[in-house]
Amino acid sequence: MGEESLHMIFLGLVIALAAVVVGAAVVMDNTDGTQLAVFGDSVPGVTAQWHVFMAGAVVAIVFMAGTAVAALGFKRAMGMRRELRDLRDEHEESLQTLELERRKLQQALAQARRGLEEPTVPAQRVPQG
Repeated sequence: MGEESLHMIFLGLVIALAAVVVGAAVVMDNTDGTQLAVFGDSVPGVTAQWHVFMAGAVVAIVFMAGTAVAALGFKRAMGMRRELRDLRDEHEESLQTLELERRKLQQALAQARRGLEEPTVPAQRVPQG
């Protein structure tokens, strides 16, 4: 897996986990219908239940973004692994092809050398006349 993909997965999981923690804190700390508390502190500006709903929607969007980033990083990492495997297979195939060519060339060279080692009959001189 590429380092960048691992970073994306990690970042996505951290964002998703943060959203879950914030969402759990909101649910656990809010007993009143019109007050939003996060980690024991009241959030200013929240005066109606729809504000709480909107805060939950924002947390859900952040959670979905975090899981999307993690999924994208995972997909990228799997694509890189597949590409590396394909390149490795292609490399192996190329090596096998080169080895076959080398053997053929060695055989052709051996045949050519055998052809040169055969005794040759000296050329006869033809009288000119």
